[in-house]
Amino acid sequence: MRLDPHRTAVLGLHWTVNVTKPEGFFAAMLSEPVARSGVIPRAAHLHQAARSAGVTVVYTRFTVPTDGGQLVRNTQLVSAVADAPENFRPDSPGSEIIPEMPPLTDGDRIVDNQKLSGLAGNDLAEWLTHQGITTLLLTGVATNLTVEQTARHATDLGFFVHVIADCVTAADENAHAAAMANFELGTAGSLGSAEAIERLRPAGR
Repeated sequence: MRLDPHRTAVLGLHWTVNVTKPEGFFAAMLSEPVARSGVIPRAAHLHQAARSAGVTVVYTRFTVPTDGGQLVRNTQLVSAVADAPENFRPDSPGSEIIPEMPPLTDGDRIVDNQKLSGLAGNDLAEWLTHQGITTLLLTGVATNLTVEQTARHATDLGFFVHVIADCVTAADENAHAAAMANFELGTAGSLGSAEAIERLRPAGR
């Protein structure tokens, strides 16, 4: 089934230095699995192809403003971030979108929050709905954390959600596989990046 570019958005979840790079805050947990998976160039290609097809691209970041925003220490992960807020300030090096992603354009959007779901604690869901977006393609790190939380949240809000299977990864292969299995039942189903790009092409091409 073809995807309508004008009713589709890519959510690039946590493609930040803190999450994916050796110099980032979560390096010990995620930088090696991210590098080994080869997920970054595949996601960058998917983002660029989707943008070229007319798809909206949105990046989400977990940041901590000086007043703490809506940060709540209700998980081990969030507590770790709360103990090192300077690393997660919106203008800190660790909060930057990694340079491998296509350069940002005026049509792209960066959305910050202090929640695991990319749609919580901000106006992103309302903004997407106002833009006429009904389908979301998710990429990002980690599969079993922000990707799964966002996928479930978006699905409950009425969006058709496709996780891009070769554009997500996790620290643990078993956790990644379990999350991917959940997507087949709990969302509109996962897609490979090549299939997603093909579905975005105009009919007859």
